[in-house]
Amino acid sequence: MRAATPDASGQRLLVLAPRGRDAGVIGEVLGRERLDCVVVPDVGALLAGIDAGAGAAIVAEEALDEGGLGVLAERLARQPPWSDFPLVLLVSRPVAREGPGVRERLVELGNVILLERPLNVQTLRSAAASALRDRRRQYQARDMLVERERAAQTLRDSQQQLVQLNETLEARIEERTRALAQANDRLTNEIIERERVQQTVSQLQKMEAVGRLTGGIAHDFNNLLSVVQGNMDLILLTSQDEAAKKRAQVARNACQRGAKLTGQLLAFSRNQSLDLRPVAVETLFDGIRDLVATSVGSSVSLRYDIAGDAGSVFVDSNQIEMALLNLAINARDAMPDGGALRFHAWRGEPPPGMLPPGEYVCIAVSDSGEGMSADVAAKVFEPFFTTKPVGKGTGLGLSQVYGMAQQSGGGARIASVPGAGTTVEVWLRCAPARGADAGAAGAAAPPARAGARILVVEDDDIVRNAVVESLQALGHRVVQAPDGHAALTALERERPDLMITDYLMPGMTGAELMRKARMVFPDMPMIIATGYADMRAIEEILGKDMLLRKPFQLADLASSVERALARSS
Repeated sequence: MRAATPDASGQRLLVLAPRGRDAGVIGEVLGRERLDCVVVPDVGALLAGIDAGAGAAIVAEEALDEGGLGVLAERLARQPPWSDFPLVLLVSRPVAREGPGVRERLVELGNVILLERPLNVQTLRSAAASALRDRRRQYQARDMLVERERAAQTLRDSQQQLVQLNETLEARIEERTRALAQANDRLTNEIIERERVQQTVSQLQKMEAVGRLTGGIAHDFNNLLSVVQGNMDLILLTSQDEAAKKRAQVARNACQRGAKLTGQLLAFSRNQSLDLRPVAVETLFDGIRDLVATSVGSSVSLRYDIAGDAGSVFVDSNQIEMALLNLAINARDAMPDGGALRFHAWRGEPPPGMLPPGEYVCIAVSDSGEGMSADVAAKVFEPFFTTKPVGKGTGLGLSQVYGMAQQSGGGARIASVPGAGTTVEVWLRCAPARGADAGAAGAAAPPARAGARILVVEDDDIVRNAVVESLQALGHRVVQAPDGHAALTALERERPDLMITDYLMPGMTGAELMRKARMVFPDMPMIIATGYADMRAIEEILGKDMLLRKPFQLADLASSVERALARSS
């Protein structure tokens, strides 16, 4: 049986009284009490009305024969637990007279109110109102049961969710812990990588700043050496005093040593032009064997290892030989009681971030000496840094190695452990295996050409006077200018046979002067002299003209002048 609904249909009264006007009278009486009465013709309609929804039913006893009473009892027996449908049964005589069988059948109907006829109107109203109140209480009980069931279902769902949460909580905690650990590892790696990059950038900035400083020092020092060496050459050329010539030779030798130091400074600062050519590693090692053996002595055992694919490298052969000799001497000093020194080369990939991608050859020099701490190893490529006693080293050897490697398109690094020796790696770009270019030495100078008119452009008065006196001593006529603008004025007056200009001058560089002079006299030979310069700027303008490096000897000056004049003849 369907549960009654709490709407208007659930409050209506079903009236089953098939004889006479009983049903109409009952409906009229209860209608005046604003009760909704529905008259039904038979038991079947009564049952259909109860299923559709009703608050109670008023039934006359004559409407219930033996079969109808049974059907009604069976239907009411199938009510939900909360429902006990009220019936008001109208009887014509006391039920007690019918005997125990009738009472038992009425009990089967459940919630029954017996009213004897003839009916009292007030009794009928009271019975109907009581039945409807009883039905409303049943509806309230039903709603409470539904709400309780809903709450119980919600509780069961929550318990099920809690069980599922408990079952997955450990897995979720483990997953979250693993994710946090991975994020922490990534963060730690990023911090380490950032610190490494910052240290690398700081080191590069420091080396770049030191390189600019040393380049500037080399420029001024080369100018001073040019003056000293030029005057020493003039004394040796013109003096007849043997004692004075001897002293001049000593000073000249000192100037050559100073020129070597400035060359190392320029190599570190990457402002010295290198003659980069393919050089076979095997040829390079063969060229330094005797010199290294003599330099390190018999207490140091030497070993040379070359991988089969080492091949050739792009490098200035003179600079790399000097660099390897410096490394050998440093290794010897780190092994005062003797030891092992190994030169080995192989083709490979540099450490990540050290150099751009490409093919490289590593030339490494390893010793079994005392080694050094990480703090000391981080400074060894800086100019003038040395761990040797005063007078035992300039601190420029390793800086020259570093500068040479950088300017050759490669790099250098050091690995050292106290008590376990040191390894210095020089990484150089691979070159086609065609051997070294043997044309290092130039052709012999052409015959001298005396009496040439030469324009000398130099902003430093002392240096300019030294160059002028040297050229005059060689028999040339000299015109001098202190800067580029004065030189252009001199060129407008008369074309010289040759122009010699310094590179680094205020207002107008030597390269700019050469470019403007070439517009006036395209075929006039020119020589640019420099002790420090942006070699790319010079190479762009140099063309067939010549480069003369400061400090230069009188013989170098004479040779350069003669070759330049010979080109114009």
